[in-house]
Amino acid sequence: MKLKVYKSDGTSFAEKEFDIPTFEGDKGVALLKQVIVSYQANKRQGTSKTKDYGEVAGSGKKILPQKGSGGSRHGDKRAPQMFKGGVVFGPRPRDWSKTITTQAKKIALQRALFELAKDGGLSVIEKFEVAKPKTKLFAKVLTSVSPEGKRLLVVDSTWSEPVIRASRNLERAIFSNSSNLNALDLVRTPRVLISEAGLQKVLERTKN
Repeated sequence: MKLKVYKSDGTSFAEKEFDIPTFEGDKGVALLKQVIVSYQANKRQGTSKTKDYGEVAGSGKKILPQKGSGGSRHGDKRAPQMFKGGVVFGPRPRDWSKTITTQAKKIALQRALFELAKDGGLSVIEKFEVAKPKTKLFAKVLTSVSPEGKRLLVVDSTWSEPVIRASRNLERAIFSNSSNLNALDLVRTPRVLISEAGLQKVLERTKN
């Protein structure tokens, strides 16, 4: 599959062939969804908790007589309908994590990469470098590659110190390493800019 490869300053590009995994029809789409749901579920802490009737503080004595008050009939003040009473069917601590096999992660990454490249959202740059650690220099490169101002995922195999210092204040850019790039990262951003070295490393991960 041919992709645009920009120069390090983002001024011009040339098309180059890359060994992007290809799919026919909807093959791998259902698995991609399962893996994305698993990634999101594994990020949930599962620590939300409310107190039920037996856990809230308070006396178990009936607050009013059953009859004669002119109002509704109530039990004790720990009842769910009372202020600061117990919560019915509230959240309880639980483990949301899901198991993802290595093969499933690999196929999901392949499909996500294929979809991104097919839709024109994947761009390649020779390498990331700046003459000085200045934010405006790195922002100029990103604007040249993606002038529409959309959210941009920027990926490289290793980040140099000047580039890190020049890029850390850019609000529209999300930075990642090719070694831990996953399908969720590729799906949730409309545009991805990756270095040639970073792309080769990602492609190696999809084959191993």
